[in-house]
Amino acid sequence: MSRVHVDVHHLTRVEGHGNIVVDVRNGVLEKCELQIVETPRFFEPMVRGRTYKEVAHIVSRICGICSVGHSTAALRALEAALGIELTEQTILLRRLNMHGEMLDSHVLHTYMLIAPDLLGVQSVVPLAKSQPEVVLRALRMKKLAGEICRIISGRHTHPIAMVVGGFTHTPSEKDLLYLRKLLLDARADVDATVDLFASLELPAFERETEYIASHKDDEYCYIDGVIASSEGQTWLANDYRSVTNEYLLPYSTAKRARNLRESYMVGALARFNINFEQLHPKAKAAAERLGMKPPVINPYMITVAQVIEIVHCVEDALELVDQLLTKGVQWEDPVAPPYLSGTGVGVCDVPRGILFHEYTIEDGVVTGANCIIPTGQNLQNVELDMRALVPKIIDKPQPEITLALEMLVRAYDPCISCSTHLLDVEFK
Repeated sequence: MSRVHVDVHHLTRVEGHGNIVVDVRNGVLEKCELQIVETPRFFEPMVRGRTYKEVAHIVSRICGICSVGHSTAALRALEAALGIELTEQTILLRRLNMHGEMLDSHVLHTYMLIAPDLLGVQSVVPLAKSQPEVVLRALRMKKLAGEICRIISGRHTHPIAMVVGGFTHTPSEKDLLYLRKLLLDARADVDATVDLFASLELPAFERETEYIASHKDDEYCYIDGVIASSEGQTWLANDYRSVTNEYLLPYSTAKRARNLRESYMVGALARFNINFEQLHPKAKAAAERLGMKPPVINPYMITVAQVIEIVHCVEDALELVDQLLTKGVQWEDPVAPPYLSGTGVGVCDVPRGILFHEYTIEDGVVTGANCIIPTGQNLQNVELDMRALVPKIIDKPQPEITLALEMLVRAYDPCISCSTHLLDVEFK
C-alpha cells in the first residue's frame, strides 16, 4: 500500500488524551508518533505543603486501577524518608493487598479488553452474550480481587486503611479463612483462564528492547527490591533517576524514558523476563502450557505474561494467607517515625510496570515530590514498536493494519480509558 495515513484523536490514558499519527507515502514510513497532548496533572505540586500523613490518600487518586500501588509506593517513600521499619505482619499484609490489585487489573485487561479482539467480537458486551461463561469467570475473579483489597485495606479504589507505618485495620481470622476459601475456589477459574489463552493466537511480531523491573532474589517482586535490567545491571531505588532519564519530545506533553537502549519496557512481560525464576511453581507450569520461556520479545505477549501472573498471584496469596493464619494477626499500632525530616524513594511494580515515588519532608510537611509512572516509561517503547511493525504489515488491507495497531497499543495496557476508547482510526 503506497499511501497510509492513520490519525487517531484521542487516545485516552490515565494522564489524559493523546493521538496516534502514522503516515506512509510511496511505501516509506515518514511519520509514526504517539502524541500526548493533555496538560500534566500536577500531583507533585498538589502534595507539597501537605503533612506526610495525607500524601498516600491523595496520590492514590492518580489512578483508579492502581490505587493500591500508588498508595504503597508513596508509603514506602515516606517511610524511607522518616526512618520507619515495618513489622513482618505489615509487610505480609501489603504483599497480599498488592496481589489483590494485580489480580483485579490483569483480569480486567485480559478478559474485558484483550479477549474480544482474539475472540472476534467488538467488545465485552457481545462477548457476554456469545460466551457468557467467559465473562462470568472474569467477574468471579474480579470479585475475589476486590474482596482481598476490601478486607486488607478497606477498599480497592483509593484504599483507606493503609497508612504510614502500618494499617488502621487488621483482618480477623474469619476474614482470612474466607479469603482462603475464595482463593481455593478460584483455582478452577485460573486453570480455565490458562486453557483459554493457550487456545488463542496472538500476532507474531518481535522487537528486541530493554526490560526493567524491580527484583528480589527470594520472591517475585512487586514491592521494594532493586531496579533490574535485562541488560544485566541493577540499581538501588535511590538511583531511579539515572535509570529513567526522562526527556521531552516536541509533540508530547508527557515525558519519555530511556536507559541503556533508546527505549525500555516495563510491566508484566518485563517482570516475566527478569524474575522468571522467582515465579510460583504453578505459574511456571502455566508458562510452559502457554509456550512462554524467557526471554520473550513479542510485545503482544504482555497479555500472556499477565495470565501467568494471575496464576502466581492466586497461589502466592494462598501462601501469604496461610502464613498470616499460622502466625496469627494481631492489632498493631502504626510504627511512629523516629524523625520528621528526610528524603525517601518508594518502588513498586504495579500492573503496568515499575512505579517510582520520591518525597522530601521537612518537619512533617512535604516540600518536594516526584512520581514516574509505568505508562510514561513505556511510551517510547510503544512508539518504536509501532515504527517496527508498520513496515511489516503495510501490504495488508487497511482494516488489518488498524486492528494490528489497536492490539499493539492495547497490549501495553496503558489504562482503562486507553483500551476501551481505542481506536477511532481514519485512513486518508
